[in-house]
This record gives sequence, structure tokens and C-alpha cells, in this order.
Amino acid sequence: MNPGSAVEDAMSEATKKEEQPMATAMENVRMADQQPTVEKPGGGRIVLALFAVALLAAIGYGLHERAAGEKVLESATLAAAIPTVEVVHPALGSQADDLALPGNVQAYTDTPIYARTSGYLEKWYFDIGAHVHKGDLLAVIETPEIDQQLEQSRAELERMQANEQLAEVTSNRWQALLAKHAVSQQEADQARSNLIAAQAAVDASQANVRRLQQLQSYERIVAPFDGIITARNTDIGDLIDAGSGSNNPRELFHLDATGTLRVYVSVPEVDSDAIRNGDQATLTQDANPGVRIPGVIVRNADAINDATRTLNVEVDVDNAKGILRPGAYVFVHFHLPAGTHTVTIPSNTLLFRAEGLRVGVVRGGRVQLVPVTIGQDFGNSVQITSGLAPEDTVIQNPSDSLTGGQQVQVQNAAARGRS
Repeated sequence: MNPGSAVEDAMSEATKKEEQPMATAMENVRMADQQPTVEKPGGGRIVLALFAVALLAAIGYGLHERAAGEKVLESATLAAAIPTVEVVHPALGSQADDLALPGNVQAYTDTPIYARTSGYLEKWYFDIGAHVHKGDLLAVIETPEIDQQLEQSRAELERMQANEQLAEVTSNRWQALLAKHAVSQQEADQARSNLIAAQAAVDASQANVRRLQQLQSYERIVAPFDGIITARNTDIGDLIDAGSGSNNPRELFHLDATGTLRVYVSVPEVDSDAIRNGDQATLTQDANPGVRIPGVIVRNADAINDATRTLNVEVDVDNAKGILRPGAYVFVHFHLPAGTHTVTIPSNTLLFRAEGLRVGVVRGGRVQLVPVTIGQDFGNSVQITSGLAPEDTVIQNPSDSLTGGQQVQVQNAAARGRS
């Protein structure tokens, strides 16, 4: 029943009770006036006396009823002034066994591909979205300068080899003459030293040839592993600078290995002890809400980030079917054991006060503001790790003016606990 309607009914009832004696007295007077008068000695005085007595009785009765009505009105007003609250009881346990956290999907191997030699791009063979295998030719660079340097180096190698052969013949001849004592030991040693120097010059020239041959092989840009081309930043005729010879080298291709994906998740410190390498995890995505993708916790940083107070965890996902893409935003569900001393309450029961987080609990018909500690926030509900018990009666949607010790009425009559 509406408290305002109760007050109005009480006032109406009191008014009716006050008016009833007055109406009765007036009716008696009217009837007495209508009766035939009989002239008796002293009859007028008797009638006046009776009328006065009836009038006084009616006034007294009216005053009494008015006082009673005022008491009823006061009681109804006081009852209406006590606020009525809706309550709920904390649920034992929590949803902590399904901890959902946002994760960032990355390719298992993510590689930018640069040119190792300078020249002009002669041709490219794969565009974005193409699936390539290790060793596939991605592009060819035309390097005339490297080609000419290689030819020069090969010619230099032939000259060095000729000098080596001459030094070897000379050394052998001087050694034979030395055996016949036709030349001095000094001359023989000098010839031997010239041979060794010629051999070293040949080795250096061969190394230079191999270096230029390696640079020439970089004219062919090949895929270093199986993956997908996610970017192509060059075209035919572009002037290509070697990656090591430029401060800001241009990335020619970007290659991602997507057969297996890495998902990095920041787990709050409060749940970090429950993370175990090898445990299962499940991934969901807003783009495919009905699809649940299994994953495995393979490693974690084993250290809490001092800026975010979180543990960096890597979950590997088999993506052979290509369900996920690198860079996607997903939710990772960790299956953690629920706390044994925790309860769950609706989020609309919390009070944010200057002294801290509070919850209004009804005990003995009065409000007690109980400090609580939140473990996890599940959106519509929160996990409480301390401050509440399952038998407590918690106020839902508390007003900002709610104070400790305030008297309240519980609307839910079936509520358990100390209400």
C-alpha cells in the first residue's frame, strides 16, 4: 500500500468520526422542535437543559474522536517516513572459474623483409594475402653495379692465382738450388715468403668473390618461412636501398606465419598465482560470438609489471583453419578455481563513499554500512572477498542519502538473515 494513501485514509476517517456526533445532536434538536409542545410548568427549562447536556456530550465525543484521529494520523505519517528497501542475499562462490580478459593476437613469426643489396626492382611475384612457402621467389632486384664488381673481383682472383703459381715455381726452384749450395739460405727463404704472401692474396681475393656472389644472390628475395604476405611496399622500377646501408630502410614485404598464433594477455596480479603453463584456455571473438577456440598457456613472464600490476601470459592457438587473424581483438577465458570464502552480489548494491567502498546491510531493522573488498568485476555482479556472508541482507539500489543506523522496512518479506 502507498504510504501517502494510508495517511489520506486516516485523515478522512478522523474527519468522519468528528462530524458524526455533531450531526446526531443536530438531528435530535430538529426532532425535538418538530414534536408538539405541551405547556407544562417548567417544561421549557427541562428542554433547554436536555439540549445543553446533549450538545456537551456531542462536543466531548467529537473532541475524543479528533484526538484519536490525530494519533492514527501521526502513526501513519511516521510509518510512511520509514523508507522501504529491496534486499538480496549474497550468493556463495563466484564466477571466478571463468576469468575473461582481453587479448591481442599476433602471428607466431612476424617478419618485415628488406633488401640486402641496392638496385632497381625488376619484378615482384606475390601480392598481399598470398600464401607462400619457404624458398618461394618474392621479387628480383637488378643490381648492375654488383654484377660488375663481381666480374672485377673474379679477374683479380685470376691474377692472384697466376702470381701464386709463379711464386710456387720460384720457391721450388730456389729450394732445389739451395740443396746444391748454388744460392744462399736467405734467397731461398725470400722465395718461400713470396709464395706464402701470394697464397694469402689468393685467399683474400676468393673471399671477396664469395662476398659479391652472396650480394648478387640477394637480388632474389625469397620467403624465409611459410606464411602470408600481409604488406607489399614496392613496385617495378623502384630504387631499392640495401637495408644495412640506410638509416630508414624501406620494408619491401611483410610476412606472417599464421598456422599457429600467439595471444598475449595481461592477467591481474590477484589471479596471477592461478596461471599454470600447460593449462587450457578458450578464446572468443565478437566477430564470431558462437565460436569457441581452444588454446594452451605455453609461457608467462613470471614477473608482475610494476606499471600495470599484471602478469603477461602467452596462449598459443592452432590456427590451421584460419579462423583468427593476426592483430585481432579477442577475449581469453581462463578456467580458474572458484574461491571458497567469496560471495557474489549485484553491482547495484555498491556504495562509493569517501571512506571507501561500502554495502548497506539490514540488521535489526536498521542499516549498517559494511566495508567490502572486491575480487573480480563481472559487469552485472562483483565478487566480494571480505566483508559479507551468505546470510546477510544487502540493500539493492541504495540511495546516496542512506546512512548507518537509519531505520528501514524490508520489502521482500521472504528475505533471510538478520533483517
